[in-house]
Amino acid sequence: MENIQTVNTMPRIGDKAPAFEAVTTQGNINFPQDYAGKWVILFSHPADFTPVCTSEFITFASMQEQFRLLNTELVGLSVDGLYSHIAWLRTIKEKIDWNGHKNIEVTFPLIEDISMKVANLYGMLQPNEATTKAVRAVFVIDPKGVIRAIIYYPLSTGRNFDEIYRLIQALQTADAFGVATPADWRPGDDVIVPTAGSCGVAKNRMMGKEGDMHCYDWFFCTKKLDKEAVLSKLVAKPAKK
Repeated sequence: MENIQTVNTMPRIGDKAPAFEAVTTQGNINFPQDYAGKWVILFSHPADFTPVCTSEFITFASMQEQFRLLNTELVGLSVDGLYSHIAWLRTIKEKIDWNGHKNIEVTFPLIEDISMKVANLYGMLQPNEATTKAVRAVFVIDPKGVIRAIIYYPLSTGRNFDEIYRLIQALQTADAFGVATPADWRPGDDVIVPTAGSCGVAKNRMMGKEGDMHCYDWFFCTKKLDKEAVLSKLVAKPAKK
């Protein structure tokens, strides 16, 4: 009899974020509905009371207000229970002094997922890495509930949080200005202009007739985008009362 292997599926970039309801350290959530109009970073970690995960939660918590200025909320998950989450986060606040951070209080939701329902829904379980722990997955979800980026790290490697922050800035800049961002882009760097739609436009670009645009060839043109202009679009505006 032929063996049938289970295929672990996961949502892809451009898909609607799979919906779920869950218990968290901050109460019940209905995801992604509760975050409509906001960007969200949904991320998983292998287990509570582990060192790499502790370093990551301290870092995320210390950057929470930076992300909120980008209209971005954080939501964590592991397959541990609620009381384990609460005890671990209390230990982080009361006992851990790491990398210049101490008395760090994690106030973003941490999902209880003992059943592994959410971890399976998002493909956070990678059997060849671990069968009972989620890997370090990162899903960036936009205000319309669409998955815009996915990053996966193995159990042994802590995430680069500067890159996650840069990624949010780049995605929001692309949306706000209709551009793309080159490798290692940061606010204030040149951005990439979408490829010309006609030979005439391409010719004008190559002849330098389109303002401050610089073309390396017909398919690769950049232009300056003022840092302050970028940041003014990215910083979340206070809600109207």
